Amino acid sequence: MQWLALIPGIVLIAAAALSVLRSLVVPRASQSRVLKVVGGMIVLPTFTFFARRAKDWTTKDRILAFTGPTSMLLVFGTWLLAFLLGYSLLLWPLDHLTFLGGVREAGSSLLTLGLASSPHVWATAVDFAAAGTGLLVVALEIAYVPTLYSAFNRREVQVTLLQARAGSPAWGPEILARHQMVDMIASLPALYRDWEVWAADLAESHTNYPTLLWFRSPHPFRSWLLGLLAVMDSAAIYLSVSPQAAPAEARLVLQMGWQSLREIGTLLKVPFDPDPLPTDPVRLSDTEFMEGYDRIVSVGFPVERSVEDAWPHFRGWRVNYESIALELARRLTAPPAPWSGTREGVGNIDAPRVINRTPDAPEGVQVSRSLRDD
Repeated sequence: MQWLALIPGIVLIAAAALSVLRSLVVPRASQSRVLKVVGGMIVLPTFTFFARRAKDWTTKDRILAFTGPTSMLLVFGTWLLAFLLGYSLLLWPLDHLTFLGGVREAGSSLLTLGLASSPHVWATAVDFAAAGTGLLVVALEIAYVPTLYSAFNRREVQVTLLQARAGSPAWGPEILARHQMVDMIASLPALYRDWEVWAADLAESHTNYPTLLWFRSPHPFRSWLLGLLAVMDSAAIYLSVSPQAAPAEARLVLQMGWQSLREIGTLLKVPFDPDPLPTDPVRLSDTEFMEGYDRIVSVGFPVERSVEDAWPHFRGWRVNYESIALELARRLTAPPAPWSGTREGVGNIDAPRVINRTPDAPEGVQVSRSLRDD
């Protein structure tokens, strides 16, 4: 019966090695089964369960912030545990040990402790293989962490910079309104160029390292997903209400943005139509669009179309990315924000908008929206 343990031992070691290679070495969009099970089926539901029972959003976000790091550490531990069990099954018959004796020798070799060894040739070969595996896997895991946080920092810099331009949580019409209020419409092409590059980096980093999807922004009302959605909505509004004045960069950021979302959606198996029609329905209502239109018109944003004429064009842009963005926002429990769908258990939040204070109107006017997510 001991010799039968060789087969599952070899299979377990091969499966763990393949998972490590797919996750840490091969530069290609892939989600290992270990990460899918540990992160998506164990860690995320657990933290979501406790977060939904918190009373305010800040507490909910603080609980959910542990999802990404916990998933990463548990995946690391799962790999080492799989190798430990696999090598234990190999040593059990080769060294004529009990199973616990095989675990002790495999652990000693895998962690390079040197507490147990064997005089048998084949068992010694397994010890050497376990020691090499342990060093290699730990080295890859150590190298993985700074790579992960480097991509996280690149992502969050742009999200943080967007707060002054889009509010917190971010909202597409607010980007256009704030730029108009401070006479910075001419800087929008540069903003769209930056976010086009940012979206390309997001597609590359977050599909190669899916754990990043569960890493939340340090601020409870900021989110990489809401930031991208707000920038894309602002570009879509600009193209819809002022097609002659809208810069070409608005089209480019939209195309790169929905391409990035589609690559992430494909990785997570989010269903979407790859070639929707401009007349297909969207979840955003024309009434909500009218609120955004009124927001930019109230500050003097130049428009070439009425709200009735602009709505079909905006819907034709948004249909390309809305379903994926809203489904990702639901799965990641993104902060509640206008035009971002509903998330179960998020509750009610008043999101303040910019206060425009001037010497003539020192008190200014605050525009706020009550956000409700059921």
